[in-house]
Amino acid sequence: MDRPLTQNIKADRPFATLSDYLKTGGYQGLAHAINNLQPKEVQQWVRDAGLRGRGGAGFNTGLKWSLVPMPEPNDADRNPTHYLVVNGDEMEPGTFKDRLLLEKDPHQLLEGIAIAAYAIQAQTAYIFLRGEYHLAAERLTHALEEARTQGYVGEHLLHSDFSLQIHLHTSAGRYICGEESALLNALEGKRATPRPKPPFAVVSGLWGKPTVVNNVETLCNVPHILHYGVEWYRSLGRGEDKGTKLFGASGRVKRPGLWELPMGTPIREILEDHAGGMQDGYKMRGFLPGGASTDFLLPEHLDVPMEYDAVAKAGSRMGTGTIIVLDDQTCPVQMVLNLEQFFAQESCGWCTPCRDGLPWTVTLLKDIIEGRGRLEDLDTLAGLTRMLGPGNTFCALAPGAMEPLQSALKYFRADFERYICCGNTILESG
Repeated sequence: MDRPLTQNIKADRPFATLSDYLKTGGYQGLAHAINNLQPKEVQQWVRDAGLRGRGGAGFNTGLKWSLVPMPEPNDADRNPTHYLVVNGDEMEPGTFKDRLLLEKDPHQLLEGIAIAAYAIQAQTAYIFLRGEYHLAAERLTHALEEARTQGYVGEHLLHSDFSLQIHLHTSAGRYICGEESALLNALEGKRATPRPKPPFAVVSGLWGKPTVVNNVETLCNVPHILHYGVEWYRSLGRGEDKGTKLFGASGRVKRPGLWELPMGTPIREILEDHAGGMQDGYKMRGFLPGGASTDFLLPEHLDVPMEYDAVAKAGSRMGTGTIIVLDDQTCPVQMVLNLEQFFAQESCGWCTPCRDGLPWTVTLLKDIIEGRGRLEDLDTLAGLTRMLGPGNTFCALAPGAMEPLQSALKYFRADFERYICCGNTILESG
């Protein structure tokens, strides 16, 4: 691969300055887009490259851009207000990919923003950043100053007719702000609650104007597509999905971390070759393949390639691509309780299934662990996974919270039953 997204910057190196970035071909993709392509052509390049959203949903990025109403040459209003918003509110437990990109290579994101903004003709962009990412905010601010000084942000980018202002907004901090429409409400200064759909943000988003919301990692792919070409980018994938992806691993592996690898890399390769396998004295019982809001998979799924459709076929979601490993000395019931407590705390309370269902789930799990559980509680929990599932809530928070629970009931039911049959007993699973 000619130029990896993370540029192989060592952990002890501060970060890539504008000078560093330019030496490795930085802002060449932006120059090509503005000087040689019309906005709709840029959309088509990204669509043809097969770039799918890296925030978890996996929607084709170029297709998403193409849904923004674009002015025609004979329109009276040739410069309608469009917005681009960057979702940097990375609060999914077990996910830390965007933080590394923001801290180590901020200009890569800024170039991706500029290209995306040109593609949808947005003259204003906002970076919505997780409030706890202080170092990322500091380095983004520095990079924005450098970019403005050199004409990569501001009026008449690269001496063209296109202008772009980028604003950094640090969030007050709630998990729900990672949901697209709740993020837009928060950015407008309102309560961060999801909006009914339709209308969708690409038609009526920020302040009622057409808005595209893209994840940090998604936009970091864009400069390379425009610089090196569609076929080059497509050739990087090892299967159906194209390009590369940041894959991570946490839990009791020998080398927890983050690696840029081709889409379609088998899970076994990520965990054994890059994460070093399980720590001495531990065995794997299962793993969440894409962050906290995905279904458990088992060791028998290790050869599944990390691709959206392949992981879905195995019974989970690729999500953010950051794997959380469950070892044989960690109780899956307590692990699920920990996750459900987080999701219950972070519910915005806007819809009844999420507001009331998640605390009920936590209460039942606590009763089971503390020796007050009944076997019928497992049926109640299974029912909650359906009642809080897709289509029953305003957004995906509660359905995502149900994924680790429903899969734990499927794969680790004996652990739940052991608590109920044995009373208040601390168990070592295995």
